[in-house]
Amino acid sequence: MSEVPAAPAYAAAPAAVPGKTLGIVALISAFIFQLIGLILGIVALSQSRKVGAKNTPALVAIILSIVFGLGWIIIGGSAIAGIMALASQCADLGSGVHEINGVTYTCG
Repeated sequence: MSEVPAAPAYAAAPAAVPGKTLGIVALISAFIFQLIGLILGIVALSQSRKVGAKNTPALVAIILSIVFGLGWIIIGGSAIAGIMALASQCADLGSGVHEINGVTYTCG
């Protein structure tokens, strides 16, 4: 009598890493809403580290949120400084169109 071969053993599906999906959401948010991306990235990284898993998307989201956030702060600060300088220049010159060193200023 021949024996029936045993059914092949299948490996169990890997368990989902806690915080992995949240890390991906944080990564996407980092490009648009830096503060939300930063917060979600920190939460996702914390969840993953509790179980000893790596969460690269969350780490990248944290880094990008910080870099983009600082970039917006620098751009905003420069724009405000430029507007303040122009307002100061116009306060000194008065209303009208003025040309100084080849640069035309229109003050209203």
